[in-house]
Amino acid sequence: MKLYNAKLLTVTCEILARKNILDILSRHKISGYTTYEVEGKGSRGTRGQGLKNEKNIKVEVIMREEKLQDVVEEISRTLFANFAIVLHVSDVGVIRTEKF
Repeated sequence: MKLYNAKLLTVTCEILARKNILDILSRHKISGYTTYEVEGKGSRGTRGQGLKNEKNIKVEVIMREEKLQDVVEEISRTLFANFAIVLHVSDVGVIRTEKF
């Protein structure tokens, strides 16, 4: 079994940024992602409890490296000032490259 290199972009953000993140992915022709609600504590306090608008989500996207820089740049340029967002990138190995 051969593994091929890809990137895992993980974005943890307040739920109000969800549509913006997914719109950016769509503009960059990225159609596959996973989202889920998460809880945690950071510089803006404890999040994920209480009102629906105060929840956090995590968006995970496996993509080819050539798309990564443009997506990260657009998220940071357009959303960092207005939303609580933590973004990180990891190296992953995938088997079915046609999926990404």
